[in-house]
Amino acid sequence: MNSLVKTAALVGTDAVAEAMRQINPDVVAAYPITPQTAIVETFSQMVADGQVKTHMIAVESEHSAMSATIGAASSGVRAMTCTSSQGLAYMWELLYVASGLRLPIVMPNVNRSLSAPINIHCDHGDSMGARDSGWIQLFSENAQEAYDNTIQALRIAEHPDVKLPVMVLLDGFIISHSIDRLDLQDDTSIQNFIGVRKPAFSVLDAKSPTSVGTFDSLYGYFFEFKRQQEEGMANAIKVIQEVGKEYGELSGRPYGLFETVGMDDAEYAIIATGSAAGTIRTEVEKLRSKGIPVGMIKLRSFRPFPAAQLANLLSGLKAVAVFDRSSTFAGNTGGPIFIELRSSLYEMEKKPQIINFVYGLGGRDLSIELITKAADELLEIKQNGFAQPYVNYLGLRE
Repeated sequence: MNSLVKTAALVGTDAVAEAMRQINPDVVAAYPITPQTAIVETFSQMVADGQVKTHMIAVESEHSAMSATIGAASSGVRAMTCTSSQGLAYMWELLYVASGLRLPIVMPNVNRSLSAPINIHCDHGDSMGARDSGWIQLFSENAQEAYDNTIQALRIAEHPDVKLPVMVLLDGFIISHSIDRLDLQDDTSIQNFIGVRKPAFSVLDAKSPTSVGTFDSLYGYFFEFKRQQEEGMANAIKVIQEVGKEYGELSGRPYGLFETVGMDDAEYAIIATGSAAGTIRTEVEKLRSKGIPVGMIKLRSFRPFPAAQLANLLSGLKAVAVFDRSSTFAGNTGGPIFIELRSSLYEMEKKPQIINFVYGLGGRDLSIELITKAADELLEIKQNGFAQPYVNYLGLRE
């Protein structure tokens, strides 16, 4: 490792706030919502104490928070915000504006269910609802990854081949409000890692006036703009890996599109995101200790979705279980990760059987017992078909 390290015990929200302090963004505009509020509470105290030079804007809504962040980013400065759940939903129209304008905004989103009924606990319905808004989405397993992802997100967003906003996702309460041990890099090394933003334009540059968000209808170039956005997202596949490798050289913690456990000789695999990956890893390691060839893939990048990389990794396996912490309400066709992965495997000659486990909605606990049950069903799958529905609701009360 090339930088100084301080070991700390922090809740996930404080880990994100510490990453933001080290980034030292020019502008942060935010509005409180549980369980994200604690990020901005901690960060605003840092601003008040003079630990950062950030201009903090207390707005009247999440819609205004994203509006102010878009305005700031358009001026050429670094701008961030944070949200959760209904707050993300209230930003909805502005999410598309931010990505359509190719603004490198970084926004931690503390995953929380969407009402009704009212529920403040974790599932991934909020961020999955925004999956097609043009934002890169990086999932975190714990506070360490939430810290690391927030720092890397800035480099990814600002890369000239990408220029797209990034959501850093962490599970509400499970990560956000639980104390975790993590290593923090020193301020100087982080500042050197992120560098200085060099915007292509600024709406405040009077000598080079620029129009932003102009009207483009009928015979304009809207279609071409959207195609360029798609190219930026495709380019992010490579950039996420490059930035993750460079960050690994700095911190000793390299990152990619996903992380694998025991996949070299696996015949079965389990795919999951977020905090559930830690619990699932325990079950996978137990099965492997018994000689059962099960591996795990912890998906970090959901947008862009690493379709080709996952298809190559899963080719020839007997069966794959996908864990989704949200539902698509698409007629019982499975959760969003399941649907994406199933599509990715369609053209493969040696594609595995694939089964979906929707779990944990509204904060429902994912116990070892439930994972063991899912693993048993995975191992029972035969190549000639399923003995059970391919979409299962794990832990649902009878």
